[in-house]
Amino acid sequence: MRYPRNSTPISRPALKRSITRLCAALFAPIAIMGCHQQNKSAEDAPEVKADYGSVTVPADAPQNSSLAVEVAKSVAKSSVHVTGRLVWNEETTVRVFSSVAGRVNQININAGKKVAEGDTLATMASVDFGQAQADASKAGADLKLAERTLRRLTELFTHGAAAKKDLEAAEDDFENKKAEHSRSLARLKLYGVSTGTVDGMFPLKAPLTGVVVEKNINPGQEVRPDQMLANDAKLVLPLFVISDPSRLSVTLDVTELDIAGLRPGQKIQIQSRAYPDRVFEGTLEYIGQSLDPMTRTVKARGHVENPDGLLKAEMYVSIDVSSEGADSLPPEVPIAAAGDTAARSHPGSAPIEIPAKAVFFKDNRHFVFVENAPDKYERQPVEVGAEHLGRVRITRGLSAGQRVVTEGSLLLQAMTEGSKD
Repeated sequence: MRYPRNSTPISRPALKRSITRLCAALFAPIAIMGCHQQNKSAEDAPEVKADYGSVTVPADAPQNSSLAVEVAKSVAKSSVHVTGRLVWNEETTVRVFSSVAGRVNQININAGKKVAEGDTLATMASVDFGQAQADASKAGADLKLAERTLRRLTELFTHGAAAKKDLEAAEDDFENKKAEHSRSLARLKLYGVSTGTVDGMFPLKAPLTGVVVEKNINPGQEVRPDQMLANDAKLVLPLFVISDPSRLSVTLDVTELDIAGLRPGQKIQIQSRAYPDRVFEGTLEYIGQSLDPMTRTVKARGHVENPDGLLKAEMYVSIDVSSEGADSLPPEVPIAAAGDTAARSHPGSAPIEIPAKAVFFKDNRHFVFVENAPDKYERQPVEVGAEHLGRVRITRGLSAGQRVVTEGSLLLQAMTEGSKD
């Protein structure tokens, strides 16, 4: 390689160092300007102040974009939302067991059929029933013989041809035979039979009018009158269940917080997942006197009309019980917690409902954040009731008109916890 005259060759490492110094000289002012602007933005950002249970977020703070506030409103008429289960109405339902031991010979009625009181559901070959029939037949024959003997001795005594003691003995025997005959007929009547031939075929009859809603019996099956006392669930099943499906009972599981809002005679609205667009009307009849120690709920019972037969027994349903606002509220009791802002007591005029997402759980208690002053949010303990359709009922700790944080409660809580570190 040839170089110009009076020039010195430049090595490659020296050339690279020169280029690096040139780039640093060109871009250094730009980097310094960017850092200066970043520090200036950080200095100009509004300061968020957080204390235990209280947070101040300026209006121009970026955290404000994550917060949403809603005014708590009272409702003149509230509803208690509970779950429940449909069951057969016990007033029109009977579970049929056999009163004798025997073997099923024939089934006359199947499930889904209507029956009238006294209709034969099934017949069974029974030794015990055959013995009862034989006893009744023998008692009838003995009564006839005793009656003829008494009549004959009465005529003989009238003509002086029989002793009085023989007549008295005949009268006593007649009364005994009469009583035995009455007892044997009463036993047959308990089995649903008055008289008949001695065939040992026991008719299992329907004790009331209704529909056979369940059948747990098959031809050739052995049954016993004491099977309901067995420990096997299969043996405890009734042979037939007869009910009126046009009217069903509904059992409600009510929490302690909702008991005060329930009264017998209140209207209830029942919804089933099978018919999401239908609402079935019913009436609350009874509220239990004790709580289940496991679930901490009280059992309540109502009824619902089911003329079309759409609702089925053992369906799980959701139930709304309408309650008048002030009458359903608990006594006014303030809530206070150490380290928290003094909580307001419920005004007692009407129940309060707010979005369920406004409530969060901390240290085994429920809390909400309330905007008590512009840009200042305070944590407030509350007691909650039933939740339905994304809204929850506040039983204590919140008043109508307070501004409740519905979005960003956990963010505010995180800020208060950060302030303790």
